[in-house]
Amino acid sequence: MLKIAISGICGKMGRNVLASISERTDCEVLCGLDIGEAPGCPVPVYKTPADMPEKPDVIIDYSHPNALSALLDYAKATGTPVVLATTGYSEEQLAEIRKASEQVALFSSFNMSIGIQLLLALSKKAAQVLGNQFDIEIIEKHHNQKIDAPSGTALMIANAIIGETDPPKHPVYDRHSVRKKREITEIGMHSIRGGTIVGEHEVLFAGPDETISITHTASSKRVFAEGSVNAAVFLAGKPAGMYDMTDLLNET
Repeated sequence: MLKIAISGICGKMGRNVLASISERTDCEVLCGLDIGEAPGCPVPVYKTPADMPEKPDVIIDYSHPNALSALLDYAKATGTPVVLATTGYSEEQLAEIRKASEQVALFSSFNMSIGIQLLLALSKKAAQVLGNQFDIEIIEKHHNQKIDAPSGTALMIANAIIGETDPPKHPVYDRHSVRKKREITEIGMHSIRGGTIVGEHEVLFAGPDETISITHTASSKRVFAEGSVNAAVFLAGKPAGMYDMTDLLNET
């Protein structure tokens, strides 16, 4: 039985991961990590990874970028794989993750949904086919409590499309400050925050007299929780390296 520690167990995503694991037979929650209070939590909750009396097989992290260094230090010291599902990392932290993956298995994705992976594949194919004949815009919508903008998923989509374009396109944010006609090498990035929207991402290809829209809508945070647990099961026992949803889907 795979033993999993949930970092950020008191948050909304942490609770969803806990619920998801409780319905499975191939893994169980060993403990949680959180700086907040955890009344009623069915497993022990510790403040830092170093406080855990028993080593988990895998850690799933849905906490905060501030927790990254402690997690990576623990992972490298103990050889514990980590599923990094937190967003909002700085460039320096992303470099820290890449460096740590030389010593331990890490799974990193801005979005754990299989549907988003399909949207990525379709968007890349559309960029290959449509080339520079179509303008590309990315619109993402999330709840009014989300801090980072644009979302990590929107950035992941943009980077995937950029890799398929020649000449390479570049993201443009906040068009209200750009007082000129749109350039063909732009990818417009737009963020909407409101209500309790779980997550919606649309990639719009606008060409001469026609538009193509590829959209993914998440109705519940549970879809991301399920994906992160699948990632944890996949990651257990893997050699040091950086893994993502593509690796998981290829093995599946």
